[in-house]
Amino acid sequence: MKKRCSNCQLVNFSHLSECARCQAALTEVSAEAETSSAKSSIFKRAIICAAVCFITLLGFYLSMIFTSASLNYDEKIQVKSAVGLLDEKGFAREVFLLSYLTSYRGNDNWLNASTKFENAYAATNFPFEIMTVYPEFFTYPADDTERAAILLHEAQHLKGANEKEAYEYVWRNRKKLGWTKEAYGGSVVWRNIRRQTQEFAPNLFVCDWNEANDCTEFENKR
Repeated sequence: MKKRCSNCQLVNFSHLSECARCQAALTEVSAEAETSSAKSSIFKRAIICAAVCFITLLGFYLSMIFTSASLNYDEKIQVKSAVGLLDEKGFAREVFLLSYLTSYRGNDNWLNASTKFENAYAATNFPFEIMTVYPEFFTYPADDTERAAILLHEAQHLKGANEKEAYEYVWRNRKKLGWTKEAYGGSVVWRNIRRQTQEFAPNLFVCDWNEANDCTEFENKR
């Protein structure tokens, strides 16, 4: 048996009747009570640690929101229209992310400002589900289908995918989206994304019997 001081919480030797620190009367405490007390202390510390982490992440998220601007009304309509097209084409998981979990911004937050890539249509901050939509997104795409292709790419990043996985997913699913070479082969967006796909996913362009060595041509003709 051990004795805990109810006044200063010091654990004393069992033979003492007064606390060695504050001289208050001592009470006996069992090993089970000590174990329970230790578990309670660890639990409290875990709760405090989790709360600190949550507050830190929330502050980081809010700092990115407050250092960027929201989209204007017309831009929101165009994004919504492109998301609607993805919904029509059966990309349900991406539509859920884009419709309910994504915060759209019209310019770079403090983090993106230091890492922005040239000629980007949009950028995401994972796992905060923030998407910055650049003016090029509204200028260069020919229509909602091409804007949907860009959002489909960014949605992969919202799920944690890297560039290779994002480019490969869009390129393999372009027929399902209705974004085909026959209709869009001459567009700026088509040429840029095909070039970037060749750079990040060269494994798709090793079939020398197809145009541009594109191994997905057969997949998209089925």
